[in-house]
Amino acid sequence: MFEGKSRTLFFRFAVPQMIGLLFNSVYTIVDGVFIGHRLGREAMAAAAVAVPLIEILISVAIAAGSGAGVLIAARLGAGDREGARRLFNTAAGMLAAAGVLVALLGNLFLAPLARLLGASPEILEPACGYLWFIVTFSPFQLFSFLLGGMARNDGRPRLAMTAMILGAGSNILLDYVFMYPLNLGIRGAAMATALGPIFSVLILLPHFLGRRGELYFAPCPLRRRWLSDAGGILVCGVPSFVMEFSIGIVTFLYNFAIARWGYGELGLAAYLVIGYLMLIILTLFLGMAEGLQPVFSRFMATGERERGLAMRRFSTGAFLGVGLVSCLLVFTCSRWFFLAFAPEDPELIAFAVDRVVPYFCGFFLTGFNILMISFWQATQETGRALAVSLLRSVILPPALLLILPPLLGREALWVCQSAADALTALFVIFFLVFSRLS
Repeated sequence: MFEGKSRTLFFRFAVPQMIGLLFNSVYTIVDGVFIGHRLGREAMAAAAVAVPLIEILISVAIAAGSGAGVLIAARLGAGDREGARRLFNTAAGMLAAAGVLVALLGNLFLAPLARLLGASPEILEPACGYLWFIVTFSPFQLFSFLLGGMARNDGRPRLAMTAMILGAGSNILLDYVFMYPLNLGIRGAAMATALGPIFSVLILLPHFLGRRGELYFAPCPLRRRWLSDAGGILVCGVPSFVMEFSIGIVTFLYNFAIARWGYGELGLAAYLVIGYLMLIILTLFLGMAEGLQPVFSRFMATGERERGLAMRRFSTGAFLGVGLVSCLLVFTCSRWFFLAFAPEDPELIAFAVDRVVPYFCGFFLTGFNILMISFWQATQETGRALAVSLLRSVILPPALLLILPPLLGREALWVCQSAADALTALFVIFFLVFSRLS
């Protein structure tokens, strides 16, 4: 499964996960299309409130899956199948506990959560209606990503892709049924989003319940080794958590900045559709990076350093190429994308189109940063991966959002994320050159 040239492995592992994750992003994008057509700008702003929470849930699941995946690939590469299975079951137990906790606390504190995520008094009720389904069905959201990641590490990247695609397809169908024939409003859109991961889980479960690979469910008693495994998974998964969580962080920061600088409901709705476009591009990069994790980890476990570096070089060219093409398409075709959400709101469309170039001007470098985070994480150089993750999400974006608008005017807030990724890429390049020279 891990034999062949870099190009072959890239198409075997990176492309299926990219396709699967791209379809999975349809969960939220299709909601936006249906909500924009059926319910209008206010409902779109209410749905935007839930986006950071959804991204947080996804980031938790990907962190557990990637952290366990790095360690599992190392164990399988060393022939320790029992240790790999123990790590898989530890990760599953951790996410089961996290899902139950989110569902309980989310329902107990639903209105405060909506306010924390940026809901104004005018949209609090529809925002709470949307959030209820997200928090209640959160265990399935978590497990759909975990099981997909584990299937890739077990040599089944196409199964993971199929589960994501069919889950997204069910979301499209249910969005139409719930919002048009049944007329359930924004709750119908949230229900479709919440039910999609259930279908993905049902497709993935037979692989693990039927013991069709090296990884399957087995009793995992709470003992010292379990705690040690859980700690190792968390440590290895932190860079992926920050990388994925950055989507939620940036969305939250932009929601707050948009409100602070007086853009109001128009700005929030416009950022929602811009955010959908951003999500598509990030999904391409994150999908390829997640798909390559088992490859990088396996090469590290088997001591094939040169093959790992060759894989990284090939992937760098692929990521930069995808980034440049994506940005070109965004600059030339974004109006048609936005029209799908609000065809009868020309003010919203014009506002969003005017902000596309500053917002996406540096996004072709985002993939390079994400690739390096994934490579260093997969090869257990967690410190380097974490430093880059923090720089592009937790450190630079909030700093730039605080500094640039007061200095250059409120329109400068739309360039902050691209500037953060460009500065991060310069840091990565400097680090690579310095490491080679030293």
